[in-house]
Amino acid sequence: MSFKSFLVVASLAVSVLIGLVLGRGSGGGAQAAGPSSGPKVVKIGLSLDTLKEARWAKDRDAFVARAKELGAEVIVLSANGDDTRQIADVESLITSKVDVIVVVPHDGKAMAKGVEVAGRAHIPVIAYDRIITDSDLDLYMTFDNEHVGELQAKYILDKLSTTKPIKLVRIYGAKTDNNAVLFKNGQDKALKDAIASGAVQVVHEDWADDWKPENAKRIMNAALTKHGHGIDAVLASNDTTAGGAIQALKEEGMAGKVVVTGQDAELVAVQRIVGGEQSMSIYKPVQILAKRGAEVAVALATGKPVIAKAELNNGKREVPTILVDVVTVTKDNVDSTVVKDGFHTREEIYGKP
Repeated sequence: MSFKSFLVVASLAVSVLIGLVLGRGSGGGAQAAGPSSGPKVVKIGLSLDTLKEARWAKDRDAFVARAKELGAEVIVLSANGDDTRQIADVESLITSKVDVIVVVPHDGKAMAKGVEVAGRAHIPVIAYDRIITDSDLDLYMTFDNEHVGELQAKYILDKLSTTKPIKLVRIYGAKTDNNAVLFKNGQDKALKDAIASGAVQVVHEDWADDWKPENAKRIMNAALTKHGHGIDAVLASNDTTAGGAIQALKEEGMAGKVVVTGQDAELVAVQRIVGGEQSMSIYKPVQILAKRGAEVAVALATGKPVIAKAELNNGKREVPTILVDVVTVTKDNVDSTVVKDGFHTREEIYGKP
């Protein structure tokens, strides 16, 4: 039985109403267990790529807290960037008879196998923040990732509008992460005219494997070897790669003299922003995404309808998609963004007075 049996697409709004039936066999169905035992507790499997980045611990904590408020149990597993282990984690969650599986994939293509295995067990799969490609995925929840790339690139264009031409280094994320491609697509869109006119010259570009700072530093070192102090800006796709680039700039005495972008508003990145080493980051309100993710997971597990106002092609099908918008964070609006939302405290960012 397909979980997409009750999919209705509205015309202009591209709204998708997903209604899942109960009693899905071995994998799920948070239906009544009988008059004596009461309703079955919803069990959610949360499979994370990694917890080595501070951002994912925040997602986990907010997700688990909201699920508990809704009376659901969450089993959390982290694969530490290992595709084989993550697929095994999904299989373990299936064995644990979860009702729905939420996945942050390390490799969106490799995790198609996990979706297939879950499908055979009649368990719906939600891809969280990173899409799972070439699969019969049930739902995708993420931030507007192309918009992230656009905001990063537009920041550089606005900041260096009087610099002609802008000598730009581009550090992309992991090739295995479809989000890295979406960030690049957004950046490309924003930079297209400026590159065509010669207002921007991309002097060096490369992909940072696994988003690791040491790989970003290696890319930045290569750019500095070729172009030295002639670099105006570094379009780094997230805060981890920004950190690697900034370390390389520090070693050349250039930190704070080059515009550097980022993403995720990690604490260390916000500290770099207020300290003048990093120019901006993109704040993803993960509390909103994580809480909504828990709510949607419980809804799918209990057969309630979910509204997704977008669709995204994952190479196999148009996947119903829920998008959450993002915010640019600079030195000027730290207090009104990440501090106001409780993402970081002023004491954490600025230190104790």
